[in-house]
Amino acid sequence: MADLAVYFRLARAQVRGQLSYRGSFVMNCFGQALAQGNDLLVILVVFGRVAALGGFDITAVLLFYALSGMSFGLADMVVGSIERLPTYVRTGAFDVVLMRPLATLFQLFAGDFQLRRIGRVLTAFGTLVYVLSTTDIHWTPAKALLLVLTPLAGATIFAAIFVAANSVSFWFVDSRELANAVTYGGSYLTSYPITVYVGWLRTLMAYIVPGAFVAYYPGLTLLDRADPLGGPSWLGWLDTPVAALAALVAGLIWRTAVRHYRGTGS
Repeated sequence: MADLAVYFRLARAQVRGQLSYRGSFVMNCFGQALAQGNDLLVILVVFGRVAALGGFDITAVLLFYALSGMSFGLADMVVGSIERLPTYVRTGAFDVVLMRPLATLFQLFAGDFQLRRIGRVLTAFGTLVYVLSTTDIHWTPAKALLLVLTPLAGATIFAAIFVAANSVSFWFVDSRELANAVTYGGSYLTSYPITVYVGWLRTLMAYIVPGAFVAYYPGLTLLDRADPLGGPSWLGWLDTPVAALAALVAGLIWRTAVRHYRGTGS
């Protein structure tokens, strides 16, 4: 809890600094929103040519996109600064991180907190509002809770992917692009139904990397849709337990990676 309190203090200080240049902050948020909007534009272009994608209409795909975009945007804003880890390891700056009386992950998370990344969340949230307002969903208290928890659970899953993917930096000199392929690539893949992917990619990105629990299965539950792949309906309620398990696995990978670190030798 003490580490968490320090993290919030450091993040709040950075937010105050970023908001002191409001014009720049607004433009940066707008740029992030446009970046997220590019993926939305691709979906709209695709559905200008086809009526269904992987067995789903545009409403379902937009719901997947919105849940995935909100999840990734939140994770990128809170833990995205861990992408600087390869530079820390290569230059030896990670030695300084180890010397401070604060958890290493929290230091990296707070090292470059960028509130501007909330622009991604806003674009996805706007899409979600549109989908929910134009779709006849049979609401129950359980579904309402699922809708609230899904972006948080998805953000936790993406945060775990960020940590696990960037932990490779302790074994390879510069693994930034490898990590980006898993993190940003995972965001793109989870924006679509997993039925559009070939078997090996579906197994890798949907189950080994549990991307299917970010948006696909919760989205099916919200829409009362059966899984074309034959998965049981209760999978949609497992996003929070899967997120907790992903966080645990990522934490174990991180601890193993840090113990492997031996410095730069300089």
